[in-house]
Amino acid sequence: MKHDSTPPTGGETHQTTNASHPVLTTNQGIPVADNQNSLKAGARGPVLLEDFILREKIFHFDHERIPERIVHARGSAAHGYFELYESLADITKADLFQRAGEKTPVFARFSTVAGGAGSVDTPRDVRGFAVKFYTQQGNWDLVGNNIPVFFIQDAIKFPDLIHAVKMEADRGYPQAGSAHDTFWDFVSLMPESAHMIMWAMSDRTIPRSLRMMEGFGVHTFCMVNSEGKNTFVKFHWKPKLGLQSTVWDEALKLQAADNDYHRRDLFEAINQGNYPEWELGLQLFDQATADSLPYDVLDATKLIPEEVVPIRIIGRMVLDRNPDNFFAETEQVAFCPSNMVPGMDFTNDPLLQGRLFSYLDTQKSRLGTTNFHQIPINAPRCPMHNMQRDGMMQMSVPQGRANYEPNSLHQAGEAGGPRECPVTGFSSFQGRPDHDEQGDKLRIRPEAFADHYSQARMFYQSQTPNEQAHIASAIVFELSKVELSHVPPKVIANFRNISEELAARVAKGLGLPLPEKSPAAAPVQELDASPALSIQQNMKSTLDGRSVGILITDGSDATLLKATQEAIEAAGGTFKLIAERIHNIALSDGSTVKADGKLDGTPSQLFDAVALILSAEGSTRLAKEGAAVQFVMDAFGHLKAIGYTDAAQVLLDKAHVEADAGVVALSRTDAFTKAASRRYYDREPNVRNLA
Repeated sequence: MKHDSTPPTGGETHQTTNASHPVLTTNQGIPVADNQNSLKAGARGPVLLEDFILREKIFHFDHERIPERIVHARGSAAHGYFELYESLADITKADLFQRAGEKTPVFARFSTVAGGAGSVDTPRDVRGFAVKFYTQQGNWDLVGNNIPVFFIQDAIKFPDLIHAVKMEADRGYPQAGSAHDTFWDFVSLMPESAHMIMWAMSDRTIPRSLRMMEGFGVHTFCMVNSEGKNTFVKFHWKPKLGLQSTVWDEALKLQAADNDYHRRDLFEAINQGNYPEWELGLQLFDQATADSLPYDVLDATKLIPEEVVPIRIIGRMVLDRNPDNFFAETEQVAFCPSNMVPGMDFTNDPLLQGRLFSYLDTQKSRLGTTNFHQIPINAPRCPMHNMQRDGMMQMSVPQGRANYEPNSLHQAGEAGGPRECPVTGFSSFQGRPDHDEQGDKLRIRPEAFADHYSQARMFYQSQTPNEQAHIASAIVFELSKVELSHVPPKVIANFRNISEELAARVAKGLGLPLPEKSPAAAPVQELDASPALSIQQNMKSTLDGRSVGILITDGSDATLLKATQEAIEAAGGTFKLIAERIHNIALSDGSTVKADGKLDGTPSQLFDAVALILSAEGSTRLAKEGAAVQFVMDAFGHLKAIGYTDAAQVLLDKAHVEADAGVVALSRTDAFTKAASRRYYDREPNVRNLA
């Protein structure tokens, strides 16, 4: 028998909206009229500090876990530098953007969102992409994701989103996965999430490597020059190695093969001197451009296509040093979007406005003290002076009597401490009150925020047919895990506003009739496709930064093995030798080598391509070994290049490998390295059925 476990209080009366739903209240019992929107000064104005409902909700959410991060708990990080290509003095007075060639120290952290610190690296999930710049004007934190949009428009909905996607409250599972009831129930009722769902169900959320994914600031920010002129900006990180993702079956098997796949990949690349690199690009535009767009630049569920506002590449980030201690640096680093330097500023994006409060508040819970800025990884690299004193774990020893400002102690010959500086200090851009910030105090969103489906449609239509099939198949997989029978039809009804073809594919994949289309709050626009949004249309054909698994046996051709290794390295790749045992593999010339991995513990999903350099006897033996057959079968099924010797044909046949452009003889190593530089999506219809 179920019962209400809430203890009654004297004289209590239950407020209800109807016979089944109690009234939503704050923790103080104050009824809430609107749980969808933050309190703003006008529809496009800033969020007001007096919004006690927003502050209480996020305050409570921020302190739900101790001490692990609530989101982005599973992270990997590295030190490096940002090098500016050209001065941006005409656009911003921010010091790090003034002098071409200058290098600014950085610390970058990449993370999954939904899983705990002990979860795996490769679930289908958004990836955090946060960079701390240690500038001469203080720390600037650019805290974003590998996706340029988000699920929600207003920060007041963030606790609801994360509660829905995290482990279900009564059972504590699933871990690090969105394929369950509560997430899709939330999505079905929040049409504003439609665009982000297209990204989340795409290959963007199953990246091959942290080194091969883009990063985005998500929000629209401001840059302000020395004359006070404002320019809107969106931030983009472009990986030097290009974009690359796994396929879903590969991502699933990577979870079993190596829980630390991405963390190991990043650490080893830096250790080997193959430093990951991203270029920083800016989308710069003015108010007139913002006003001309058919969507609102303050809406975090929207992006500006690169074809509309081109990206200007202005510098690069190189990560060249691994942390000395994971806990002291990767775990204790505290990113705050509110860490902003002069020459930069915020906009009234209601999601960003809530983050400015939330992140700072979170660090007190996680790190136990307001002095978390004194932890070395968080400490600025420039002088720091203020009147803030004491607090738990105070590490500095302030001198003198002056712990307040203003003071006149200097007139008595004592140190009076620091003072404000209107010239060099941070000052907020004076916006256009008539346009942005005038109006009554309202819990409301601008009318432009109501268009939830146009950009979702644009994203879907910008993908290749293969990528569209991946999206449809991912949705079918996720919804197949949903046990609430009313949720999948509602989701499909929403999808009909994005693409009738997509909705039909999902319905067919689930065996459901096509439901009636959900009403849209605003007309769905036909926006131009943006090829820049497709991974497959923008992949680089290269072995640079990639790894090849070379399967060998006793009697493998020593000359061919050496030639293959040299060709891989010449193409910028790395390799590992895989064998049935680790030690003393005897090659054809009598020499012996040590393998890097044992066959049954080093599957092909760990590599970007494989080479089978086998003796006739070894191939026959491996054809009877399940791990070897699976090694080859998975490489073929995961659309990778396979190089082979004639003797390996026995194993290829056993693994049902069919000849195509990605299956090449090793008689020409240059042909193999060229083949190994890409994936073979044309092969996919022959190896799996997609929605």
